[in-house]
Amino acid sequence: MMGSALAFPARENGNEVRLVGTPLDREIIDACRVGGKHPKFDRPFPEGIGYYQFEQWKEAVRDVDFVIGGVSSFGVDWFLENVLSELDPSVPVISVTKGLIDLEDGTLISYPDYWERELRKKGINRTVNAIGGPCTSYELVFHDQTEVAFCGRETAQIKMMKEALQTSYYHISLTNDVIGLESAVALKNGYALAIAMTIGLVNRHHGPDAGLHFNSQAAAFYQGVKEMRLLLEMQGASRDCENIGIGDLYVTVYGGRTRKVGILLGEGKTCEAALEILSGVTLESLVVSRRVYRAVARKASLGKLDLADFPMLCHAADVLDNGKDAELPWEEFTFDETR
Repeated sequence: MMGSALAFPARENGNEVRLVGTPLDREIIDACRVGGKHPKFDRPFPEGIGYYQFEQWKEAVRDVDFVIGGVSSFGVDWFLENVLSELDPSVPVISVTKGLIDLEDGTLISYPDYWERELRKKGINRTVNAIGGPCTSYELVFHDQTEVAFCGRETAQIKMMKEALQTSYYHISLTNDVIGLESAVALKNGYALAIAMTIGLVNRHHGPDAGLHFNSQAAAFYQGVKEMRLLLEMQGASRDCENIGIGDLYVTVYGGRTRKVGILLGEGKTCEAALEILSGVTLESLVVSRRVYRAVARKASLGKLDLADFPMLCHAADVLDNGKDAELPWEEFTFDETR
C-alpha cells in the first residue's frame, strides 16, 4: 500500500509512473485498470498512471529513472530473487519495507544491507536506498502533511529521488545513515505493539466505552522511547534518525495494523487468537519484535548488554510467544537516580 501511495506525489510531480503488482496483487491491478483506484484507498490515482501485472515488470522498468520497492517483510527474499537479482544494477532502487534481520552474534542489519550482501554472493554490485519516517499510506493519499527521510550511501541517487517525489505535502530529509534510519523505523513497530496493549488493557478492565486513557499510553511510550534509544545507540544511529523513529512510533501507536494487534493482546487475546481475528492483515510488528528480542537476548548471553535494560521488549516477547498476560511490568519502568 505504501508503494502505491507514493504513486500520488510521484505522478503529481510530473513523472511518468508505472505501478506493478506482485503475484498476490492481481485483483488490485485489475481494479486499478478498470477504475483507476486502489481498492483500499479513498481517492483515485492521478490520471496517467500505467498498471502492470507482475509478469510485465521488465517492460514496466524499461528506461526508468528508479524503482520503488513496496513489498512487506514477508516478501524480502521474494523481492531479492525475482526483482533485484534480475534488475539492471545501474537502475537505482529505493525501498519502503521496514524491518531488520538478526545475525547469529546478535547483530541487527537492515534490509538494504541484507539485499546487498546476498547480491554480492551472486556477483551483483548494487546499493539499495530506503525510505523511513512517520507516514501511513492512507494519510499520504489524503495529502496530509508528511515528513520522511530517504537514506542511501550514494548521495546523488537519493537527491535525484527527492527531486522526483517531494511535493507541497510530502517533505523529504536525506541521510547517508542507512542502518540508523532503518533501525529507527523498524524498532518502532515492536514498541508500538507494546504501547497499544495499554489501550486494550483499558478496554479489558473498564469496558469498551471507557474511552482513551493517556496516562498509561504515555508511560508506555516513555519506556518504549527509552529502550529504542538504547538500541539505536547500539546501532550507531544519528540523533536525527533517532528522532524520526520516535515520530514513527507515535503515528504507529495511533493508527494501523500494529495498533489493532496490540489492542487485542491487551484485551486478553492470545497471539494466535489475535492473528485469527486479523486474518489477512500483514503484521510486520510481530516479525520485528521477535527478531530484535532474539538479537538482544543473544548479545546479553555474550555479556554485551543487560536484558534488565529492556523490560518492555522482554515483556512483548513473553506475551507473543509464552502466553504471558499483557499487563505491563510497570514497576520495572521506574528508576532511582538519588544519591
